[in-house]
Amino acid sequence: MTALSFAPATKEASKARIALCGPSGSGKTYTALALATALSDRVAVIDTERGSASKYVGLNGWTFDTVQPDSYSPRSLVDLLGLAAGGGYGVVIIDSLSHYWEGTDGMLEQVDRKSGANKFTSGWKDMRPEERRMIDAIISFPGHVIVTLRTKTEYVIVENEKGKKEPQKVGLKPIQRDGIEYEFDLIGELDVQNTMRVTKSRIHTLTNVVIPLPGEELAHQIDAWLSDGVQVPTAAEFRKRALDLTGNKAGLLALYAEVKGHRMLGSPTTDAEGRPGVLGDLITYLGSQAAAKLAAVPND
Repeated sequence: MTALSFAPATKEASKARIALCGPSGSGKTYTALALATALSDRVAVIDTERGSASKYVGLNGWTFDTVQPDSYSPRSLVDLLGLAAGGGYGVVIIDSLSHYWEGTDGMLEQVDRKSGANKFTSGWKDMRPEERRMIDAIISFPGHVIVTLRTKTEYVIVENEKGKKEPQKVGLKPIQRDGIEYEFDLIGELDVQNTMRVTKSRIHTLTNVVIPLPGEELAHQIDAWLSDGVQVPTAAEFRKRALDLTGNKAGLLALYAEVKGHRMLGSPTTDAEGRPGVLGDLITYLGSQAAAKLAAVPND
């Protein structure tokens, strides 16, 4: 077992992990696009909402690429993030992540399939590693990631600006697994007036702030805070180094340790043929190929 030791803490420059929660009509997709297009000029949208993001093409000069999956298995999201990483997108929007919980082939459906009569044990045991792989891919994607989350909805009676009582739709618990909020740098809850209340932030200047119509200014605040730190090689740079080390077992082992130290083994990427996967698997595969080649060499 490798001995552990303490070392001076350093802040590494990183990319945003943002979750936007709210009921229908609260502006989750619009806000995600407003933030994304301010963070990068290359935006990809994984659109599970029947093309809703594409309705905003051209608005405010927004342009982006999109894909509309018809299956929401955690493994398929890892593959899509790998393709996005290989395509060099600066931001990926997942609109919405809720589908990968309760949509077609999502976590709940697959747990039911695998569990049979025993719904509280075997299905979850089989699917938790798939879910963890998906979360790792989101966390270690080489660009910014913005997800939207549907919320359970109810109506409450409020007093409007004219002093009259009226029903108003409010969002409650996000539709995803419990604890998903721990994975994000910033969580914003949107209401039907398109006002965002920050309920979690690792950026101290944004803690508990309320922002009407969040957009470009918020994106620049987030980017400035995350960019302030030690620059770490990107997943694309690590991928190139891995491919350059093809056949070099010792070099690949050292690279694996370096990538692991940066917690990027689950970072989405593509292999030499452009097939989606994660960085750790790519290095492991190249290492096994190098080891097999060495084993095949006859001893003198």
